[in-house]
Amino acid sequence: MKKIGVVLSGCGVYDGSEIQEAVISLLAIDRQGCQAVCMAPDVELSVINHLTTRETGEKRNVLVESARIARGNIRDVKDVRAAELDAIFFPGGFGAAKNLCDFAMKGAAASVNPDVARLLQEMAAAGKPIGAVCIAPAFIAAVLGRQYAPVVTIGNEAATAAEINKTGATHHDCPVTEFVVDRKNKLVTSPAYMLAERITEVFEGIDKCVREVVKLM
Repeated sequence: MKKIGVVLSGCGVYDGSEIQEAVISLLAIDRQGCQAVCMAPDVELSVINHLTTRETGEKRNVLVESARIARGNIRDVKDVRAAELDAIFFPGGFGAAKNLCDFAMKGAAASVNPDVARLLQEMAAAGKPIGAVCIAPAFIAAVLGRQYAPVVTIGNEAATAAEINKTGATHHDCPVTEFVVDRKNKLVTSPAYMLAERITEVFEGIDKCVREVVKLM
């Protein structure tokens, strides 16, 4: 069975992985007959109250929180190597831009988590497919922009697209239920909740994105 790494960044749209996007990604991977290998970095996150959208002042662990989505079946990303995977996939949520890197605060000048960046670079160097949705393509741009000049989408949000373009990546506008393919870099991206107003739109875009990733394997 082909294995697709799923990189999580916590549990909740405002401070981690967008839960609906993450679950839809896992479902789409399973529907393609592939095995999802969930992983996350072992780092702290600042907790957001999802009812008020305000910081609580509490600190939690990204790996521990991500384990909620993965039903406990999760690995520390530092222990995962590209040789174990056939592809890799990044759901969105602000955790992708706050916990995997600090693109949310610094844009194109973002620094990135070294363990996640190392694995992504290994996958790119091995020519293995990469998928990312919602804001997660900004993380891809932050890591791979200068070396690979990838083509990505986060939908059509102009300010974020401009920061992505500064990394060396190129942003293409895209409707919510479609995806952008960079065949040179085997990279597939889709807007998900950057544009979606309904969960069915998210499912359609992510399902198409995963299907394309599998085709590139």
